[in-house]
This record gives sequence, C-alpha cells and structure tokens, in this order.
Amino acid sequence: MVHELKAGAAHGKRGENNRKTSNMTMGEESPVSSLVLPVLIRPILSKLERRDVAASQTLRAALSKAEMAHPGFTYDLVLGIMQRGEFSVNLNETVLRLQGAATDADMVEYRLNRSEDAFQELNKKSAALKKILCRIPDEITDRQTFLETIKEIASAIKKLLDAVNEVTGFIPGSEGKQQLEQRKRDFVRYSKRFSNTLKEFFREGEPNAVFVSSLYLIHQTNKIVVCVKNKCE
Repeated sequence: MVHELKAGAAHGKRGENNRKTSNMTMGEESPVSSLVLPVLIRPILSKLERRDVAASQTLRAALSKAEMAHPGFTYDLVLGIMQRGEFSVNLNETVLRLQGAATDADMVEYRLNRSEDAFQELNKKSAALKKILCRIPDEITDRQTFLETIKEIASAIKKLLDAVNEVTGFIPGSEGKQQLEQRKRDFVRYSKRFSNTLKEFFREGEPNAVFVSSLYLIHQTNKIVVCVKNKCE
C-alpha cells in the first residue's frame, strides 16, 4: 500500500495540505473517504489475488463489509498506516491520480449494467468527466494546458447532465425521479463550487483546494450513478 501511495504522489509532496483539508472522523462523508476503497485498496487486492486468491477474497469481503457498516473505515485505515510510517503524502492529490488508473472492476458500484443506450451513455459520460478531472494534478502547473483542460471539463459536465436527463424517463415513480433530480441539483452546486475554486486558484496559486473540489465532483458524479443504479437495477 505504501508503494501505491508513493506512486500516486510521485509528482508532488503536499502532506500538510492533505492534513488541513481532509482531517475528518470515521463516518463523515468525504470524497476522499468514499474513494479510498475502490481506487487504492481494490487494486492492491487484485495484485494479491494473483498470488493468493483466498486471502484476497477474504480481505476484500471483510473490508467491503466494514466500509459499508462504517463509511470512512478504509480512509482511517490508510491514514493510520501513513501516520505509523511517518511519511507525508497529499491524499487528495494521490487519490485523484489513482482514480485515473482505476479499472471498471475497481469501480463496479459506480457503473450501470443496463444495456439500453441511455444507461450506457451515462456510463460513458460519467467516466469521461472523471478521466479529465484526474489529469488536473499533471496539468495544473501549465497555465495554457490547464485552461484547455478547464474547457474540456465544462463540456464534459454539460454532456453528463444531458445524459442524466435522458435516463430520467427510465426512473420508476415520482419519488425516484425527485431523488435523481436532487442528485442533479447537488452536482450542479458542486460544479459551481469547482468554478469558484478555480478562480481562487488563479488568484492565490494554491492547488490543493482544486484537488479537493475535483474529488467532490467525482463523488457527486458517482452519487448520480448510484441513484440510477438503485432505482433501475
């Protein structure tokens, strides 16, 4: 796990920013805490599975069960390992980088299984937005490149919202449609927050807030997919 954390943070060490921004307790909803299991733990277990299938499956089941019962458990586990090892890594930046390398198998709960075009389009558009956001740590220091990336993000956000609108007709019942509409409103709110964070970044030059805001957008994207999944599968 230490290797994966260091690999994810290979291009920057901003541990102090991580402690300031991601200081939270188990059970508190956070984009970092929600992503540690799929983007960090599961890839490690997949590597273990090549050598010991039984051990990997046992750990996978136990950690998934613990995370379900106590959201944020795996985040606290990783944070404890980092503190015990006395090494400093910006977990916001690291998780954002690792999200970019996550496979469909790692992110299975955030993918739709329905074969209809509307559902597969939502899969594609949600994955596309997340892929662009994950490029931010590599591109944020090059102003011109980053400005082009911001344009791509704005376009990807619009396409994702269009895909959500297309899938709404498949949601059964008015209550389900209202829940999806609420998820969409939350996503729009965090999109506006992301835009404001970018303005602050260009004034102050502090990247960690951009990493955090990007993770929140990924988190809200995942919540939209989960909402559709719960109502339609």
